[in-house]
Amino acid sequence: MAKAQGTAARGAERGVGVRHARLKGLALGLLCLLPVVGAVQLGWRGQGWVALALYPLASVISLLLYWQDKRQAQRNAWRTPEKVLHASELLGGWPGALVAQQLLRHKTRKLSYQLVFWGIVLVHQMFWIDYLFLGARLLPFG
Repeated sequence: MAKAQGTAARGAERGVGVRHARLKGLALGLLCLLPVVGAVQLGWRGQGWVALALYPLASVISLLLYWQDKRQAQRNAWRTPEKVLHASELLGGWPGALVAQQLLRHKTRKLSYQLVFWGIVLVHQMFWIDYLFLGARLLPFG
């Protein structure tokens, strides 16, 4: 038993595994529901499929930026500026950033960073709530 606990502790130190993975996966799925439904609706209405392609592409870019930043942090090398990470999140990469935060255990404890990150997620959610349920009344181009 002691050997198994030691192995688990070493795995946690290396950032292997995600605590409460099912719950976090469910939360990610729920957060992605509005953007996916909204982007599909945009496409069906003939307003373009760009939004549906943008989220996965920006998410991959965000995940790679987080991975690079984590690697550079471990090497005490040049880091990716936080404004670059936040810009990638704002452009639709917040789902990939959220996955990267959990998989890499990176940027999860810095409160100032998390406040901006969750503010960006909230902006995206509010945009799609406005588009889907309020008839784009709050949007300047709606």
